[in-house]
Amino acid sequence: MTQVLVIGYVWPEPNSSAAGSHMMSLLRFFRAQNWQVEFASPAQQTEHMADLSQEQITCTPIALNCSSFDEYISRLKPDIVMFDRFMMEEQFGWRVDKFAPDALKILDTEDLQCLRNARHAAHKAQQAFTLDSLLDSELAKREIAAILRCDLSLIISDYELELLTTQFSVAPELLHHLPFMVDLNALSSDLPDFYERKHFMTIGNFRHAPNWDAVLYLQQIWPMIRKQLPDAELHIYGSYPPPKATALHNPKTGFLIKGWANDALSVMAHSRVCLAPLRFGAGIKGKLLEAMITQTPCVTTQIGAEGMHGDLPWHGAISDCPHTFAAEAVALYQDQVRYQQAQQNGQSLLQACYDKQPLEKGLKQKIINTLNNLSAHRRANFTGSMLRHHSLRSTQYMSQWIEAKNANKMR
Repeated sequence: MTQVLVIGYVWPEPNSSAAGSHMMSLLRFFRAQNWQVEFASPAQQTEHMADLSQEQITCTPIALNCSSFDEYISRLKPDIVMFDRFMMEEQFGWRVDKFAPDALKILDTEDLQCLRNARHAAHKAQQAFTLDSLLDSELAKREIAAILRCDLSLIISDYELELLTTQFSVAPELLHHLPFMVDLNALSSDLPDFYERKHFMTIGNFRHAPNWDAVLYLQQIWPMIRKQLPDAELHIYGSYPPPKATALHNPKTGFLIKGWANDALSVMAHSRVCLAPLRFGAGIKGKLLEAMITQTPCVTTQIGAEGMHGDLPWHGAISDCPHTFAAEAVALYQDQVRYQQAQQNGQSLLQACYDKQPLEKGLKQKIINTLNNLSAHRRANFTGSMLRHHSLRSTQYMSQWIEAKNANKMR
């Protein structure tokens, strides 16, 4: 039986973040192939983490910079090792190369961390983001190196796929476009209609910087909406709300910090319009996919919609201007004909871009083909081989030095 080891940056929280939901869809994909799956992570366990035992997935806590992992992976003998974000490949990739050299190495990028980081830095500096700033980024060099060291990297956004092949000259054979996978047959058709829905909403993990910035940006936008719709409210949901977020709660203005949502799809489905004024970030946005699933039209920015709709019409409106953003939100909220057209656009996007069945079929074919031709695949990636050679030397010695240092502290 094929043995899959997934090394997680965090334990998956499907109800807290899109990354957690995406990870769960990948784990379920592996299990659907009747593969044995083990999830290991050095992160602390959390109250909102998924119960992987219900998915017949083994959970194993592991330590950073510790040779105990060498013994662990030698016993496990995985056929496939998937790293959750490039930082895990940096930490454990050289150990996998040394103690499980025949394992297929997959990197689940979630989104390009270097792109998100560079956009965030430009936003804080109140400067326009440029590709030059990305190309000069140390984080980009680290992340691209991890992609090249792996046999296959899963890229969630078609924008990022093009960026990797054109700007960073990554061979297309090393990449696979995999957006969120939605089981269209399981979607509910019994959803509230236009008149049964009310108020605006947004949702997102407050620990995620783009989400917190969007809440602050909504403080500028919301008064313009509220002025035209004095009875409307904005409900802001998300896990881990800090005191600085709850301090923004203001019933008088209808700006309501709701915090954790036990059922994100339910609160989305009963809202009339979703607002997502994201000013930086990367990847594709789980909240916008949930808006499509619940047929809740959404107003977002260019970055919010990036990589999510190709050449198809958006399920709502896109604007980077706060005044236009507010006007589009009000128009969607009031105009039933426009509202229903946006809903139809969302259903078309789900079918064209996020249908689980063809996406899983393509992923399985890519993994099997790469596994069956792994030696030739690696010979064609000389740059990756060179990077693995140097990583095995430099990272190995650094990790061993940290391990020895920690051992001395405990004596």
